[in-house]
Amino acid sequence: MSTIAIEEIASYPLPGMSYPTWVEVAPDEKHLTFLDSEGGDLTRHLYALDLSTGQRRPIFRPAVTEEADLPLEEKLRRERLRERGLGVTRYSWSGDTIVVPLAGAVWLQDGIDGEAWELLPRGAHPILSPTPSPDGARLGFVQDAEIYTVPMSGGPPVQQTSGTRGTGKTSGLAEYIAQEEMSRMRGFWWSPDSTQIAFIEVDETHIPAWRITHHGAEQRTFEEHAYPFAGEENARVQLGILTVNPDGPTTPLWISLSVEGESSDLYIARVYWGRAGLIVALQDRSQRRLELLRVDPETGSSERLLVETSEHWVNLHHLFRALPDGGFLWGSERTGFQHLYRYDSEGTCLGAITHGEWMVDSLSGVSVQEDAVYFTATKDDPRQRHLYRVALSGGEPRRLTEAGGLHTVNIDLKGGRFIDLHHTLSMPPTITLRELESGAALHTLHAPTDARITAMSLPPPEEVTVMSRDGVPLHGVLYRPAGEGPWPTVISVYGGPHAQRVQDGWHVTVDLRAQHFRQEGFAVFKLDNRGSARRGLAFEGAIRWDMGNIEVQDQVDGVRWLIAQGIADPERVGVFGWSYGGYMSAMCLARAPEVFAAAVAGAPVIHWDTYDTHYTERYMGRPQENPDGYARSSVLAHVADIKGRLLLIHGLIDENVLFRHTARMLNALIRSRTDHRLLLFPDERHMPRGAQDRIFMEEQILGFFADALRA
Repeated sequence: MSTIAIEEIASYPLPGMSYPTWVEVAPDEKHLTFLDSEGGDLTRHLYALDLSTGQRRPIFRPAVTEEADLPLEEKLRRERLRERGLGVTRYSWSGDTIVVPLAGAVWLQDGIDGEAWELLPRGAHPILSPTPSPDGARLGFVQDAEIYTVPMSGGPPVQQTSGTRGTGKTSGLAEYIAQEEMSRMRGFWWSPDSTQIAFIEVDETHIPAWRITHHGAEQRTFEEHAYPFAGEENARVQLGILTVNPDGPTTPLWISLSVEGESSDLYIARVYWGRAGLIVALQDRSQRRLELLRVDPETGSSERLLVETSEHWVNLHHLFRALPDGGFLWGSERTGFQHLYRYDSEGTCLGAITHGEWMVDSLSGVSVQEDAVYFTATKDDPRQRHLYRVALSGGEPRRLTEAGGLHTVNIDLKGGRFIDLHHTLSMPPTITLRELESGAALHTLHAPTDARITAMSLPPPEEVTVMSRDGVPLHGVLYRPAGEGPWPTVISVYGGPHAQRVQDGWHVTVDLRAQHFRQEGFAVFKLDNRGSARRGLAFEGAIRWDMGNIEVQDQVDGVRWLIAQGIADPERVGVFGWSYGGYMSAMCLARAPEVFAAAVAGAPVIHWDTYDTHYTERYMGRPQENPDGYARSSVLAHVADIKGRLLLIHGLIDENVLFRHTARMLNALIRSRTDHRLLLFPDERHMPRGAQDRIFMEEQILGFFADALRA
């Protein structure tokens, strides 16, 4: 058995995780196009595969761009997407033309066999959010806070908005909250006939700038971010519609929007174009109400199509699809589980398409002619994901993916095929083109060949189910070391909403930190506590207005189960986590000092009044209306109870969980004279990227737990 080296834990891609991404059926229906690496590293090129011959070849190979050379806007976009890849990281088809954004520039290629050429070079201000018009004639983009269009055949760009450049405002870009918390990365949308653009104008000038100094830089460098803390003012956003003009800016039509009569303090969550106008999803500040409106793009008048309300919160999703008759499909958690519903053009619900105590993950395709809705869901196991088909009128879904595990699909309705990315705890990702109705394999695009998998000896963790103290089943996975227990044990935790760590997927097995600890004689355990995703709204909503309580209780119940099974040594239990997991690690050490002897808290949230509005208020309300909850849910309220050993880790230029969190924790630890260790990375943001930084961090984490738990 080969021991996993620290350098391998810190290296990406992990074993078996280098595989094609952005796989699509090309417009000619004869090729697949995708991004892949030539050497199994992070640098991606654009490839094509001929389905008739099986020949695979690169069709766009740019010069390698290092991350340090990317414009700041691109670096921040990558942080929002947690993206590590370099080279070509995304592309799109526009008719027979391939559009490739690249390091602040835009390249085009006329088909698979064409020559690539630079439509828009990188300048002092990068090209952001390049989006082709539906007719393929023009490309829309944002540069220096304004929207432009340019002919896809080449020519001078034409500015379409005016008045935001130099004012601190932006046109056509998603604000920080939309990108980080709402999964809305875009700020403008072409109309189906390519004559209009709906766009967001963002004003953040009233939000006090949060300055982040690059203390490790050679030059005097800083950034300023409009970061809206919980309970404070949000960005002011408004929705406009402009008519595309080849001669320059025109006055946009500004849309008056409100939720339940309130026109301020709302979130523009989603924007879609439908057959009968613009569809806009709005949330109120509390996020317990969402309204779907239809806007007339000629007059700006709007009508309400539906209203969603919840005693917990309304989770945002991408489960919307306009239908040819003017109706639409929509996802709702009104029963406590996310399901699909059909509506007519007036917003009347025609009935549920899916139902049951399971949830729909994605709406993958709709064929009115075939009376078919294709979706992925948790129907058979919340730790798995499968593709299903159901009639538009509802009924019993038919499962189309046979093998257990996680399936991520891209459907080609025209060709009756789907691309199936499939993996399990015991099998690395494979990518197969399959026949849609039968699931029969047509072509294998990728099969795992990574020799590191065998060399490292990576047995899948054991799947377990633990009952909480009040009878709720909780799913976990155990990485069991060799020999006989009990062992020193590390709990690896995230624990926050909108995430699920215990899945039947290869990424769980290839957690090299966990596997390394296992080889070093530690048991490692992961448990999805209440508050985690994909188990329904009641399971997730257990944390409402009281974070860091039920989650810690569930983790403690997991440790007690491990002790009862003879797995964990009760005197030698530690906990590790990052971001919300860092918060959980610190809270476990502070609120359950009799259980946890040591904790590593990476980029931890310490007090929720220092995190952003949309995320925090969804679960905690505003500090003004829930002061006791905010106080109780802060690690600072429990510092005096810490008895075990603590290691804090943070990047000094983290613009997501600001270093302010760890600084406040340090003050509290000093005041209470509580011993601790601190590891800072001057040049890292929320997700450590530098290879040497990651290697050093892994050494420190292993050394810390070895000292704290092996004595």
